[in-house]
Amino acid sequence: MADGRTTAAAFLVAELRRARVRPGWSQDELARAVNYSASMVSAVELGQQAPTTKYLELVDRALDTDGLFTRMLTDLVSLDRAQVWLRGGSAIERQAKTLRWYEPLHVPGLFQTEAYARAVFEAGGLLEPDEAERRLADRMQRQDVLYGDQPPRIVAVLDEAVLKRAVGTRKTMCDQALHLARLTTEHPKVRLLVVPRSAGEYPGLGGPFILATLTDGSELAYLDTHVRGQELDAPADLLRLQRVWETVLGEALPPQESIELMREVAESWS
Repeated sequence: MADGRTTAAAFLVAELRRARVRPGWSQDELARAVNYSASMVSAVELGQQAPTTKYLELVDRALDTDGLFTRMLTDLVSLDRAQVWLRGGSAIERQAKTLRWYEPLHVPGLFQTEAYARAVFEAGGLLEPDEAERRLADRMQRQDVLYGDQPPRIVAVLDEAVLKRAVGTRKTMCDQALHLARLTTEHPKVRLLVVPRSAGEYPGLGGPFILATLTDGSELAYLDTHVRGQELDAPADLLRLQRVWETVLGEALPPQESIELMREVAESWS
């Protein structure tokens, strides 16, 4: 969306996914049909990569759409002031009905305080100051999804190490832990759980992931990396991550104990 309105680019991306899912095709199957990589198909559907005219011509041919998507790109999307693929994986957060989010490394972006997010983007001096500020502003704006008319229902599980790894100052960490405790206590659609250090090794430590159910009922997984996000919707991939999610939930503390741990950690940082 741009200025509260759906853009033609956003509509095109949503319709591309819908047209693929309708006949039961996976991203891998469409990739083979159009002779592109599955990562390209994923990036287009996530809004991370602008589809070329050639790509859409091949999709139109593969899905027998009589040139619909090629015409949409040529006649409609070019009129957009802001195109959806310039905004990355935030599309999933906006389109989600439910999010199951596991993080062993950082506080999930939707729940980061501004000070914590700033420390993340400034770490190591890898980003130029202007780029760090741009990413910070984008992250803060994305949190608006939590307070819209229909926010997604979110269950997020954090490893205890997330709360105890210093990101920024001690005050930053104290404020962040208290923010998490308040959020899970006060927000009707957010539940945050913590896997305690006593759990030892468990499958979730393999890396962070999100399982999303979109408003159209479709399901997908999202993996973030240093380079770009990856969307997965193959049944075997979803099943594997759902099993990991179940084990993660099994290791997490109950809601009230998780809140108490967040508050204890906040006190330790004060």
